[in-house]
Formats: sequence, structure tokens, C-alpha cells
Amino acid sequence: MLASLLLVISLLLAGCSSGGSKTAGGGQESSKGNETKVIKLGIIQIVEHPALDAARKGFLEAMKAGGYEEGKNLQVDFQNAQGDQSTLQNIARKFAQDKKDLILAIATPSAMAMANETQEIPILITAVTDPVAAKLVNSMEKPGTNVTGTTDMNPIKEQLELLQQLVPGAKKVGVIYNSSEVNSQVQVKIVKEEAVGLGLTVIEAPVTASNEVVQAAQSLVGKVEAIYIPTDNTVVASVAGVLQVAEQHKIPVIAGESNTVEAGALGTIGIDYYKLGEQTGQMALRVLKGEKPQDMPIEKQKDLSIVLNARAAQAFGVTIPEDLKKRASKIIE
Repeated sequence: MLASLLLVISLLLAGCSSGGSKTAGGGQESSKGNETKVIKLGIIQIVEHPALDAARKGFLEAMKAGGYEEGKNLQVDFQNAQGDQSTLQNIARKFAQDKKDLILAIATPSAMAMANETQEIPILITAVTDPVAAKLVNSMEKPGTNVTGTTDMNPIKEQLELLQQLVPGAKKVGVIYNSSEVNSQVQVKIVKEEAVGLGLTVIEAPVTASNEVVQAAQSLVGKVEAIYIPTDNTVVASVAGVLQVAEQHKIPVIAGESNTVEAGALGTIGIDYYKLGEQTGQMALRVLKGEKPQDMPIEKQKDLSIVLNARAAQAFGVTIPEDLKKRASKIIE
């Protein structure tokens, strides 16, 4: 009788301990050691430069604010290809083989490499100019694939208008870009279209690698009154050389994003990549709660800002109009 009673008690205790319990972070505790389920996040980045790094930081901060923190319930595998396409493809292949729970792909080449390797793992993209042209999604409104996230499509017309306000006499504008990057091809096409209505002539200086960027800048000397740099990964990573040439010859540089202004360009109106990364992170939280990437529209940054560099203005011999200073959200002194 006693043996039967002990058997019943032991079965009851076993039943109570067999199911996992929910944790504060929304994970499921394991019956072995009561450990919180860890989300495996892969981050693939084409190259290191301030804009893309800021997007990554913003993404991770949004994840943390949403209850997913590295070292607790979030395992982050960050891989940077340092501009090498074969390395990028190897990273994407490894992430797919590792069966990550979620992937953040930063910049168009990273997103394309990752989408070619998996159609099942949710991919969140950021700093991708035109996801449709890159064949990552069917449409901006309804991706229809395992890819969603944010676009960094620039307000290019407004940026060219800013250029005209800062350099009133400019008629010819040089554009340095990587001719093999889809996002850059899209931007340059828009630059040429918008320039017609603004009375500007565009002179292209295409490159295919970072070691060609300075030479491209030098090729524009004597031909243009200003230089426009789109959100091009190759050029932005080597922007110091462009700025050196431009300052030497007093050719003002207008940038596609604020980090290049921080580096020494004259100004921009556009995207804050940290905030863009945060926005992408908030979308990732929705995916982790059960939303499907194929049904989540690609988002644009809602608030654009004017950033000016007073030090650069002095170096380029430019006077920033007072009304523009008043409208600026940030002036680098």
C-alpha cells in the first residue's frame, strides 16, 4: 500500500515538472536546467563604415528594448565581409546552414547574398535602396518573400536642391559611385532625372573597387562645381580620400547621409541610420511574435533631417545661408 502511494506521488511530481514555463522575455524555459530559449541572430554586413555600423547598433538597441538582449536570450553572430563578395557569399551560406532564427542583412549586397541562400529563415533588411530592383521582394507593399525591413532610398531631389542652396553657382555636379552596386545604379538614375528639372548637368565618375575612389574624385577636378556622393558602400568606405581631393580644390561635397557629413562633407538632408536600424529592429520584434515577412510592407524612415558641417563649409570656402542654419537639425562646428 505504501509503495503504491509513493508511486502516485512520484508520478504527480514528474507531471508538474515536465512542462516548460514562460519567462519574462517571452521565451520557453527548458525542462533541463530551466534555461530561457535563446534566439540565434545572424548579422551579415558588406563592409564597415559609420552609416551601416549605426544601423546595426540601432537594430540591437531596439531588440534589447523589446526584451532580447545579447548574452541573455539573444545570441548574435556578426560577420563583416570587408567588401569582399566571395566572403559575403560564404557568410550567407554559413548562416543558412546554421539555421539561424533570424537574420539582419545590412546593405543591398548583403541582402542579395542572404536571400540567395535561404527562402525559409526570416531576413530583415536595412540600408537597402530599392528592394524591388534588387529582386528581394515582389513589391514594397507586399514583399511576398521571406524578406522585409527598411529602405534607405534618399530624398535625392531635396538633396540636389540643398546643393543649389549651398553652392548657388553650381551647374555641373560630379557623382562618384560603384557601377556594380544595384542601389547605386538606382540612385544615379534618379540623380540624372531630377537634375534635368533643376538645370544641373551630371558628370559620372564610376568605380568598381575602393582603390579607384580617389582617382575618380581627381577625374572630376576642373569639370564640376560640386560633388554628390550617394549612399554607396564602396565610396563611403573610402570617403576620406574624396574629401581630401575636394578640399584641396575647393569642390563642395554633398552627401546622401549624415555620417558622411560628420566625416567632412558639407551637408545632407536625409536619413539617420541609427534610427533606421531601430525601425528595422522593431519590425524584427514583430516577426518574432509571429508576423510573416511576406505580409509586412517595406518601411521608409519617417523623419528626415538637415545636417550641416560648418568646419567643412570653411574648408570649401562656402557660406551657409542663415535660413538654412535655422532649419538644420544639426550643425557640426
